[in-house]
Amino acid sequence: MLSLADIYAARRAISPTATDTPLVPSPFLERLTGQEVLLKLENMQPIGAFKLRGALNAVASLPEDTPGVTCCSTGNHGRGVAYAARARGVRAVICMSELVPQTKVDGIRALGAEVRIVGRSQDDAQIEADRLVAEEGLTEIPPFDDAAVIAGQGTIGLEILERRPDITTLLVPLSGGGLAGGIALAAKAIRPDIRIVGLSMDRGAAMYLSIRAGHPVEVEEVPSLADSLGGGIGAQNRLSFALCRDLLDETLLVTEEEIYRAMQALYWEDRIVAEGACVVGISALLAGKITLDGPTATVITGRNCDMDLFTRIVTGQSITLGDYVIEGRRYE
Repeated sequence: MLSLADIYAARRAISPTATDTPLVPSPFLERLTGQEVLLKLENMQPIGAFKLRGALNAVASLPEDTPGVTCCSTGNHGRGVAYAARARGVRAVICMSELVPQTKVDGIRALGAEVRIVGRSQDDAQIEADRLVAEEGLTEIPPFDDAAVIAGQGTIGLEILERRPDITTLLVPLSGGGLAGGIALAAKAIRPDIRIVGLSMDRGAAMYLSIRAGHPVEVEEVPSLADSLGGGIGAQNRLSFALCRDLLDETLLVTEEEIYRAMQALYWEDRIVAEGACVVGISALLAGKITLDGPTATVITGRNCDMDLFTRIVTGQSITLGDYVIEGRRYE
């Protein structure tokens, strides 16, 4: 079982490389909600995303004779594993589906990793990662359902509460549950009364639906502005599902239009470039889906977005996601 001690150990392991990122106020969101809202800027990590924390902790725990590592990734986890493997001097092969934006593929290759594009879902990409483990002896670094990865992500919760022990609510993007589960484990151990809300997009929200079903369920992956939140949680999920089920106080969904609006707001009001997955907490605040009762923090998880798409969003142009169209709307 994971404990707070594991998260403190992870912090010691990753501190030489991972950044203790800023926790900054958003005056705009404070005016909107009537409560102080703080942004944990994980987009300031060396790879531009929080995933570096879990990857560094997992790679640090491997035996010295490890020939290489592999993972299945929607982008930022692969970037983290590539960065950590390069620092360790071992081979990295990142398996991704065709739905992953090209900018994330390019970013991983730039870190010296091999990239395998397989199929149109994370399940398809996972099959290739499994083959690399079985046939080539690589060690898999799972994106979320792994004790070392979860402990690494949980260090975010430590940093938030050490700086602001008065936080009453944490708004955390929810996908496979490594981030939400790790933060919840740390935060609830320190402050059992803290409110933790997990947020997903309303198309293909695997963990949200799994919690309601009482067991992991499969979902259809579709293009989304919050593409980093895509993918299933694994039928044999060992850790992250139980952590999210037991420790999250609420789980909420936001629409693609609400994500679009929040990306605009974060850029124009706080001058932050962020992926769609980062803004699901802000989306819920803008849409009036959450009422706050005290100081609140949310995690800005990454900045590795398709800048052409991002520019179209912040300038109010229409966006097409597969067969789904978001009508353009200038920010006011």
